[in-house]
Amino acid sequence: MDFQSWISNIEGLAGVYAFDILPDGSFSEIKLMAVNKQNEGLIIRRQGVPEFYPGIPYRVYWSDVNFEDYVYRCGSTDQPLYSYVNAHGFWLKGFYIPITEPETVSALQDKTKPRTVYCLYVLTYSSQVDSDAMSKRSAKVSEAIMSITVKLHETQDYYQAMADTVGEIRKVCGSDLCSLYTVNHSNQKCEFINENGKSVEIMNWLAKSVGRSPYETAMCWEKDLANSDSLMLADLDLVKERDPAWYNSLVLYGVDSIVLYAVRFNQVLVGFIWAANFDTTKMLQIKETLEMTSFLIAVVIANHQLVSRLEERSTVDGLTQVLNRNAMNERVDRIVSGETKKPSVMGVMFADLNGLKNVNDDEGHDAGDRLLCRSAALLRIVFDDYEIYRAGGDEFVVFCPGITEEKMAEREAQLRTLSDNTDDVSFAIGTTYCTGDYDIHLAMRSADEKMYKDKKAYYIKHPEKDRRNQQRQ
Repeated sequence: MDFQSWISNIEGLAGVYAFDILPDGSFSEIKLMAVNKQNEGLIIRRQGVPEFYPGIPYRVYWSDVNFEDYVYRCGSTDQPLYSYVNAHGFWLKGFYIPITEPETVSALQDKTKPRTVYCLYVLTYSSQVDSDAMSKRSAKVSEAIMSITVKLHETQDYYQAMADTVGEIRKVCGSDLCSLYTVNHSNQKCEFINENGKSVEIMNWLAKSVGRSPYETAMCWEKDLANSDSLMLADLDLVKERDPAWYNSLVLYGVDSIVLYAVRFNQVLVGFIWAANFDTTKMLQIKETLEMTSFLIAVVIANHQLVSRLEERSTVDGLTQVLNRNAMNERVDRIVSGETKKPSVMGVMFADLNGLKNVNDDEGHDAGDRLLCRSAALLRIVFDDYEIYRAGGDEFVVFCPGITEEKMAEREAQLRTLSDNTDDVSFAIGTTYCTGDYDIHLAMRSADEKMYKDKKAYYIKHPEKDRRNQQRQ
């Protein structure tokens, strides 16, 4: 049959696919028999791919196990299938139609020989959602979509909403385990959320089991998808082929089937839905449900990440990446107002950078910025488990709630030693240790006054570095 001529007038992106049903009931690889003009650019007219001929293996051009599953189902059951999904930034309508060649009808009677079956796939796409297409779902899928949507918006608590949503997805998948693994490319950080909420420990354990960082784990999963939006695998053979390290980890922990569904916002990966040991008899229902809910989940994740970035910008100093003056003022206000419980003991340190003006004047502000960053790095080495603020200019403030007086003195000495052993960083330091019914404002004022005494002593010892004194002269 001349499939090429036959599909040339079909609207949309059309292709004819074929595979053999073998005597034992297994399937051969899928072959591409024909592609219409509209579909050529997507499949065969791409740089670096082989020249097309009827019967060329489909995987020479593309690899999407979910698409292949639909083709196999359509051809082997002789039943048309329909899909409507949000993928690669578009809403895709896919029509799978079984085709029977007249000369193959007699082969139906002979079960001892391979039988070739054919599937016509027609794709249309749009950037806008089609509400009518969305409504054409089975009752079970529609119910599942509604339940997930409700859980997603039932509470304003982001992590609780996500945990509840994961619980609904686990029910849909019929899986032993289910989680949401979010990805934030701006800071290369990930989060693991299951029905119990956020868990840094499980995320780190998952990453450690494959010898990767959490972000590297996510990037490897993206690679494992091989240009698809999901993997729904009744066995782990494909994982073994694509990602042996992940395969070994899954086998070690008793996983024998896996769902990995990419969650994307405006074509950017923001997470994965992950389900282990799922009900493989419900593949189509699971796929339809996740196709329609993953973009809703993506919107919530993207909004949370945006708000988090805005909050971070309002509380984190963009240059040194320690907390900024706004964050310090808010912390003090919450202590004074009683919004947060005042720590029973508090160590306060003021650390002012000596000689920054000289560096800015002599070497330029870029050099001054680098000096500030190195100064903040020293503070993080000593006080990373406490609250470090850049109060402004060359001045840093450190709050150490719960610290002992001895430890506070040790930390101060450690900071002085570190700065003394650098060529460029020098701090003027003042500390105050508070217990009982103290006033945080008075404590800060006391530490500030001690810092200025220390700075004055420094410039008396190094008058050549006092640019302010030189300007007065």
